[in-house]
Amino acid sequence: MKKSDLIIPFKFEDRRPIIINRLLYVPGNYEEHSNFKEKIYFKNNNRLHVEYCSGNGEWIVQKAKKNPNINFIAIEMDFQRARKIWVKMHNENVDNLFIVLGEAKTFTKYYLKNNSIFQIYINFPDPWPKTKHEKNRLIKKEFILEMKRVLIDKCNIIIVTDDKNYSNEIIKNILDAKLKSLYKEPYFLTNLENYGSSYFKSLWVSKGKDIRFHKFEK
Repeated sequence: MKKSDLIIPFKFEDRRPIIINRLLYVPGNYEEHSNFKEKIYFKNNNRLHVEYCSGNGEWIVQKAKKNPNINFIAIEMDFQRARKIWVKMHNENVDNLFIVLGEAKTFTKYYLKNNSIFQIYINFPDPWPKTKHEKNRLIKKEFILEMKRVLIDKCNIIIVTDDKNYSNEIIKNILDAKLKSLYKEPYFLTNLENYGSSYFKSLWVSKGKDIRFHKFEK
């Protein structure tokens, strides 16, 4: 499998959701999501874990290969990155992985059922560090409530970031949504053994940044 094998087969003005060889394309600026009837399909009924902000897929491909009895969904809105994950998934025969090319809130709202996810991971979401861009941050009230809806009771959300300001905002917003931190105050750890590696984790550690791991329970 190579990059050129993944093609979204219509022009932007004709866009619609479509599943292409274990990748679900969720178009932006589109109003008919609720009419899509196909399902993300695995060959079994194993527990389902979701990673948002999957980047080039290094972390989730490792995770899926090490945990063949768990099904994983990787969500990435950038086409080039999602395509890299798709190529890795096929070339490394990772059968328990499915990819979503689309925006996290939209996918969660329209394509995930209530109480269907056993674990959610968000690895290095874009911190949008400038004050004027803070509104673009992913982990806001609306998205948190959607995650809470799809998460099974007593299951967890793990969020990893290198940005202290975003970390503080994440903690406040999620506690406000009545999820419980599984880490005592200040509600994060700076190391989590065997969590796995990723491009951004390696990058920020090499630059001397502290990494914050958060874990919340529904």
